[in-house]
Amino acid sequence: MSEPTPYDKLGVNDEASFEEVRDARDRLLREYEGDESQQEMIEVAYDAILMDRLRARKEGKIAVPDRIRYPERLSTAIPAAIQNNTQRRTPSWMSRLLDTPSQKDIYISLGIFTGLGAVSFFIPAATTWLSFGLIASVYLLTRKENRFGRALLISLSGITIGVILAALTNQVLVLSRLVGDGFFPSSIQMLIILLVMWLHACFLR
Repeated sequence: MSEPTPYDKLGVNDEASFEEVRDARDRLLREYEGDESQQEMIEVAYDAILMDRLRARKEGKIAVPDRIRYPERLSTAIPAAIQNNTQRRTPSWMSRLLDTPSQKDIYISLGIFTGLGAVSFFIPAATTWLSFGLIASVYLLTRKENRFGRALLISLSGITIGVILAALTNQVLVLSRLVGDGFFPSSIQMLIILLVMWLHACFLR
Protein backbone atom coordinates (compact mmCIF):
# COMPACT_ATOMS: atom_id res chain seq x y z
CA MET A 1 0.00 0.00 0.00
CA SER A 2 1.47 3.36 -1.06
CA GLU A 3 2.24 6.04 1.49
CA PRO A 4 -0.44 8.78 1.66
CA THR A 5 0.45 12.01 -0.09
CA PRO A 6 0.39 15.40 1.66
CA TYR A 7 -2.95 16.01 -0.07
CA ASP A 8 -4.32 12.79 1.38
CA LYS A 9 -3.12 13.76 4.84
CA LEU A 10 -5.07 17.02 4.65
CA GLY A 11 -8.08 15.36 3.05
CA VAL A 12 -8.04 17.43 -0.17
CA ASN A 13 -7.34 16.59 -3.80
CA ASP A 14 -4.42 17.91 -5.81
CA GLU A 15 -6.69 20.37 -7.66
CA ALA A 16 -7.91 22.07 -4.50
CA SER A 17 -7.44 25.82 -4.30
CA PHE A 18 -5.03 27.42 -1.86
CA GLU A 19 -7.95 28.58 0.29
CA GLU A 20 -9.32 25.02 0.46
CA VAL A 21 -5.91 23.65 1.46
CA ARG A 22 -5.49 26.30 4.14
CA ASP A 23 -9.00 25.74 5.51
CA ALA A 24 -8.34 21.99 5.67
CA ARG A 25 -5.13 22.57 7.62
CA ASP A 26 -6.84 24.92 10.07
CA ARG A 27 -9.72 22.50 10.56
CA LEU A 28 -7.38 19.57 11.26
CA LEU A 29 -5.25 21.63 13.64
CA ARG A 30 -8.36 22.44 15.65
CA GLU A 31 -9.46 18.82 15.51
CA TYR A 32 -6.13 17.52 16.82
CA GLU A 33 -5.56 20.30 19.32
CA GLY A 34 -3.23 19.00 22.03
CA ASP A 35 -1.81 16.20 19.83
CA GLU A 36 1.59 17.63 18.90
CA SER A 37 2.61 14.71 16.67
CA GLN A 38 -0.54 14.96 14.55
CA GLN A 39 -0.30 18.74 14.36
CA GLU A 40 3.33 18.49 13.26
CA MET A 41 2.35 16.00 10.55
CA ILE A 42 -0.38 18.38 9.37
CA GLU A 43 2.05 21.31 9.20
CA VAL A 44 4.61 19.20 7.30
CA ALA A 45 1.94 18.13 4.80
CA TYR A 46 0.80 21.73 4.38
CA ASP A 47 4.37 22.94 3.78
CA ALA A 48 4.93 20.14 1.28
CA ILE A 49 1.84 21.19 -0.67
CA LEU A 50 3.01 24.82 -0.72
CA MET A 51 6.43 23.80 -2.02
CA ASP A 52 4.81 21.57 -4.64
CA ARG A 53 2.56 24.43 -5.78
CA LEU A 54 5.50 26.84 -5.92
CA ARG A 55 7.56 24.41 -7.99
CA ALA A 56 4.65 23.79 -10.36
CA ARG A 57 4.09 27.52 -10.76
CA LYS A 58 7.74 28.08 -11.67
CA GLU A 59 7.47 25.32 -14.27
CA GLY A 60 4.36 26.95 -15.73
CA LYS A 61 2.03 24.14 -14.74
CA ILE A 62 -0.16 26.46 -12.65
CA ALA A 63 -1.55 29.67 -14.10
CA VAL A 64 -0.77 32.71 -12.02
CA PRO A 65 -3.87 34.85 -11.35
CA ASP A 66 -3.93 38.18 -13.19
CA ARG A 67 -4.17 40.07 -9.89
CA ILE A 68 -0.69 38.72 -9.04
CA ARG A 69 0.89 38.93 -12.50
CA TYR A 70 -0.51 42.34 -13.32
CA PRO A 71 -1.09 44.25 -10.06
CA GLU A 72 -1.11 47.57 -11.93
CA ARG A 73 -4.33 46.52 -13.67
CA LEU A 74 -5.98 46.02 -10.31
CA SER A 75 -4.79 49.40 -9.04
CA THR A 76 -6.25 51.18 -12.08
CA ALA A 77 -9.47 49.19 -11.97
CA ILE A 78 -10.24 50.09 -8.34
CA PRO A 79 -10.61 53.88 -8.90
CA ALA A 80 -12.73 53.20 -11.98
CA ALA A 81 -15.00 50.94 -9.94
CA ILE A 82 -15.29 53.57 -7.21
CA GLN A 83 -16.18 56.18 -9.81
CA ASN A 84 -18.81 53.91 -11.35
CA ASN A 85 -20.34 53.24 -7.94
CA THR A 86 -20.43 56.97 -7.24
CA GLN A 87 -22.15 57.61 -10.53
CA ARG A 88 -24.70 54.91 -9.78
CA ARG A 89 -25.43 56.48 -6.39
CA THR A 90 -26.03 59.89 -7.98
CA PRO A 91 -29.72 60.36 -8.89
CA SER A 92 -30.30 60.40 -12.63
CA TRP A 93 -32.13 63.73 -12.53
CA MET A 94 -29.21 65.34 -10.74
CA SER A 95 -26.64 63.97 -13.19
CA ARG A 96 -28.74 65.37 -16.04
CA LEU A 97 -28.96 68.77 -14.36
CA LEU A 98 -25.38 69.27 -13.20
CA ASP A 99 -22.63 70.17 -15.64
CA THR A 100 -18.84 69.98 -15.49
CA PRO A 101 -17.71 72.92 -17.63
CA SER A 102 -14.27 73.23 -19.12
CA GLN A 103 -11.87 75.82 -17.78
CA LYS A 104 -12.42 77.90 -20.91
CA ASP A 105 -16.21 77.91 -20.45
CA ILE A 106 -15.82 78.94 -16.81
CA TYR A 107 -13.60 81.86 -17.76
CA ILE A 108 -15.96 83.00 -20.53
CA SER A 109 -19.09 82.96 -18.35
CA LEU A 110 -17.23 84.47 -15.40
CA GLY A 111 -15.93 87.28 -17.61
CA ILE A 112 -19.42 88.11 -18.87
CA PHE A 113 -21.05 88.30 -15.45
CA THR A 114 -18.06 90.03 -13.87
CA GLY A 115 -18.31 92.68 -16.57
CA LEU A 116 -22.01 93.16 -15.88
CA GLY A 117 -21.33 93.44 -12.17
CA ALA A 118 -18.57 96.00 -12.69
CA VAL A 119 -20.72 98.16 -14.97
CA SER A 120 -23.64 98.00 -12.51
CA PHE A 121 -21.45 99.75 -9.93
CA PHE A 122 -21.05 102.81 -12.14
CA ILE A 123 -24.41 102.79 -13.93
CA PRO A 124 -27.16 101.71 -11.49
CA ALA A 125 -29.82 100.37 -13.82
CA ALA A 126 -30.96 97.11 -12.26
CA THR A 127 -33.58 96.17 -14.87
CA THR A 128 -31.14 96.71 -17.72
CA TRP A 129 -28.34 94.62 -16.22
CA LEU A 130 -30.71 91.85 -15.16
CA SER A 131 -32.01 91.73 -18.73
CA PHE A 132 -28.47 91.47 -20.08
CA GLY A 133 -27.72 88.81 -17.46
CA LEU A 134 -30.79 86.82 -18.49
CA ILE A 135 -29.80 86.99 -22.16
CA ALA A 136 -26.23 85.93 -21.35
CA SER A 137 -27.44 83.06 -19.17
CA VAL A 138 -29.85 81.76 -21.82
CA TYR A 139 -27.12 81.99 -24.46
CA LEU A 140 -24.54 80.13 -22.36
CA LEU A 141 -26.99 77.38 -21.40
CA THR A 142 -28.31 76.96 -24.94
CA ARG A 143 -24.74 76.44 -26.18
CA LYS A 144 -24.45 73.31 -24.04
CA GLU A 145 -27.39 71.23 -25.27
CA ASN A 146 -29.19 73.50 -27.73
CA ARG A 147 -32.43 73.45 -25.69
CA PHE A 148 -33.77 76.99 -25.52
CA GLY A 149 -36.81 76.25 -23.34
CA ARG A 150 -34.76 74.45 -20.70
CA ALA A 151 -32.11 77.20 -20.81
CA LEU A 152 -34.78 79.86 -20.28
CA LEU A 153 -36.28 78.02 -17.29
CA ILE A 154 -32.89 77.58 -15.63
CA SER A 155 -32.04 81.24 -16.26
CA LEU A 156 -35.34 82.43 -14.79
CA SER A 157 -34.82 80.21 -11.75
CA GLY A 158 -31.38 81.78 -11.35
CA ILE A 159 -32.86 85.28 -11.35
CA THR A 160 -35.62 84.23 -8.94
CA ILE A 161 -33.25 82.61 -6.45
CA GLY A 162 -30.83 85.51 -6.81
CA VAL A 163 -33.52 88.10 -6.11
CA ILE A 164 -34.72 86.14 -3.06
CA LEU A 165 -31.19 85.90 -1.65
CA ALA A 166 -30.54 89.56 -2.40
CA ALA A 167 -33.80 90.58 -0.70
CA LEU A 168 -32.93 88.51 2.36
CA THR A 169 -29.48 90.09 2.44
CA ASN A 170 -31.02 93.54 2.19
CA GLN A 171 -33.44 92.70 5.02
CA VAL A 172 -30.59 91.55 7.24
CA LEU A 173 -28.68 94.75 6.51
CA VAL A 174 -31.75 96.87 7.29
CA LEU A 175 -32.41 95.04 10.55
CA SER A 176 -28.75 95.47 11.44
CA ARG A 177 -29.14 99.20 10.76
CA LEU A 178 -26.26 99.02 8.30
CA VAL A 179 -28.39 100.47 5.49
CA GLY A 180 -31.59 102.46 5.31
CA ASP A 181 -34.96 101.02 4.34
CA GLY A 182 -35.73 101.02 0.64
CA PHE A 183 -32.07 100.60 -0.28
CA PHE A 184 -32.81 97.61 -2.55
CA PRO A 185 -31.52 97.03 -5.18
CA SER A 186 -28.04 98.23 -4.28
CA SER A 187 -24.82 97.31 -6.01
CA ILE A 188 -24.18 94.61 -3.42
CA GLN A 189 -27.55 92.98 -4.00
CA MET A 190 -27.02 93.27 -7.75
CA LEU A 191 -23.76 91.36 -7.41
CA ILE A 192 -25.52 88.63 -5.43
CA ILE A 193 -28.12 88.20 -8.18
CA LEU A 194 -25.47 88.10 -10.91
CA LEU A 195 -23.41 85.60 -8.88
CA VAL A 196 -26.38 83.22 -8.58
CA MET A 197 -27.15 83.65 -12.28
CA TRP A 198 -23.53 82.84 -13.13
CA LEU A 199 -23.61 79.67 -11.01
CA HIS A 200 -26.76 78.55 -12.82
CA ALA A 201 -25.37 79.35 -16.27
CA CYS A 202 -21.99 77.75 -15.61
CA PHE A 203 -22.70 74.62 -13.58
CA LEU A 204 -26.20 73.62 -14.74
CA ARG A 205 -27.41 72.46 -18.12
